Amino acid sequence: MKLKSAALGLAMIATATLAQADITLIHGEAGPNRGARAAALQWFADEIAERSEGEIKLDIQWGGALFKSNAAMQSVGDGVADMGSVIAVYYPQEMVAYGIADLPINNPDAWVGMRATDALMRNSTEIADNLRDKNLVYIGTWTTSQVNIGCKGAAIRKASDIERLKVRGVGAYGKVFGEMGANMVRMSIYDAYQGLDTGLIDCSQGYSYAVAALKQAEVMDSYTLLNWGQVGGVGMFMNADVYDSLSAAQQDLLNAVGSDMADEFGRIITQANEDAIVAMKEAGVEVIVLPEPEREKLVRKGGKFLAEWVNTAEKSGLPGQALLEDYQVLVARFSAERDQKGYPWERESN
Repeated sequence: MKLKSAALGLAMIATATLAQADITLIHGEAGPNRGARAAALQWFADEIAERSEGEIKLDIQWGGALFKSNAAMQSVGDGVADMGSVIAVYYPQEMVAYGIADLPINNPDAWVGMRATDALMRNSTEIADNLRDKNLVYIGTWTTSQVNIGCKGAAIRKASDIERLKVRGVGAYGKVFGEMGANMVRMSIYDAYQGLDTGLIDCSQGYSYAVAALKQAEVMDSYTLLNWGQVGGVGMFMNADVYDSLSAAQQDLLNAVGSDMADEFGRIITQANEDAIVAMKEAGVEVIVLPEPEREKLVRKGGKFLAEWVNTAEKSGLPGQALLEDYQVLVARFSAERDQKGYPWERESN
């Protein structure tokens, strides 16, 4: 009888140990469960489950169920969710380090931008310490891909066409639109459909795959390809206390899959952007390519915001100039890798 009881007790302990080993991480996502970024986030969740053999699972709360995009940083830091998708432009001071990926440095290539951003965020001790002050740990990055602009009742064929239009824009790109004479309207990308539909805005800073995911082509007459740069400060962050509670092997797994996500999302978003442009044309949206001399006007206007970022970063205790130089070196490095070897998904298919 005693032996039977002892065996039962050991079995109960073993069961409890196994139960504790299974981890479910709650991830807050403000966007809908559709589109390229949603596909990449689901890929991350599936890869984590597969590579951990079911030990770690993600429970993704879509559509702002836990918090909206402008409350993501503090919500993850406070533990409202274990992890979450954070967009740097909503936190120009707090997430200044990650905001380096949003600068108009004339790199519209999604994969190059993500690889450069991931390398900087993952290897800079100064950035890691800065994030720790907010109880955050960096896990992986996405990008909006190249910045374009979609309009209703208007069309951007040259830089001066932006003047006097009501424009939803964010970050340095939005500031450039403002300097070109636009009337800037503060609005989330998730509200841009209604803004265009009701006339609250004339144009919205956009990204091709997001236009498709948010069905904004339904309320657009024109879409101008700027070939300028991207908003790359869009990524996955984890509550530092939760991260520290994991084993080293579990942390390594999250970081490895987070790094691999840049290649997977690069593949997804490149195709999604191409498909979105085709769909816009089929829907009757005029797709315009901004001429090179007009694009150069935007590039020149954006130059001063690099210096502004350096100043903001240094005021927050970060080595702004050194980080910017490191980032530009990384962009050049991954651009050269792309030119020499092609994209990773192209290499695998050869």
